[in-house]
Amino acid sequence: MEKTLTVVFDGRAFYPDSPLDLKPNTRYVITIRGLSLPPAEGDAWDVLASLSGTIEAPDDWAGEHDHYLYGTPKRV
Repeated sequence: MEKTLTVVFDGRAFYPDSPLDLKPNTRYVITIRGLSLPPAEGDAWDVLASLSGTIEAPDDWAGEHDHYLYGTPKRV
């Protein structure tokens, strides 16, 4: 079994960013590799603006999100 996950280390323990599907009280081998993210400049709005348009999606994605996420009928 091989899983890739991101964690935060507080100086004492590792805390995963999301829930893990692992058996409790079982030993695992962990490989540590630093996560290099480009430095964010500006505030949160600048970061969001830099990510805008980076995901390929239908033109009506925002208005029909329930259709694309849950399969409900389109409203239009």
